[in-house]
Amino acid sequence: MDNRINSVNRKIDIFFWLVYTNFIREVRLTLYFKSKEAVILKKELATQVNAYLANIGVSYIKLHNLHWNVVGSQFKAAHEYLETLYDALADVLDAIAELLKMNGEAPLASMKGYLSVATIPELESVELDVKSAMQTVLKDMESLRTQAFFIREQADKENQFDVVAHMEDDVANYNKTIWFIQSMLK
Repeated sequence: MDNRINSVNRKIDIFFWLVYTNFIREVRLTLYFKSKEAVILKKELATQVNAYLANIGVSYIKLHNLHWNVVGSQFKAAHEYLETLYDALADVLDAIAELLKMNGEAPLASMKGYLSVATIPELESVELDVKSAMQTVLKDMESLRTQAFFIREQADKENQFDVVAHMEDDVANYNKTIWFIQSMLK
């Protein structure tokens, strides 16, 4: 008798597991393929991502400026660190532009376009001591992190999972960079 009950219980468990997994799969597919909105960014979100791209573009050039014009007793370390930052930001710039393209949007692709929407200001080509240079970078990285965080929140509301994933990665990378710079400034 116990064997029959165990057999029936196993069949019931398997039945409910199959129903549950099929339900979850259907929910995921429905959320992803429910309409064109799953593939095309809503205009407001696309505008926000393009503004983020613009700030990355301005920051990329600004990091070169700082790399070339930093001075002081810690010049070599700062010079090399700034180079690693702009190299990394080049990858972010490319990934965000490609994210826009994959979602049917045209990324901004000129300094004129970037400057028309960027909120991160350009920097004049003047020598800066290491501390001032790092403070400038810190402020910009904090701005980029905040912007990526808000885009992530908006994208999550719109079920734009690819945008959410990119922004989460970017926020994590900014957090590490900010920690490095804050530690350098102590």
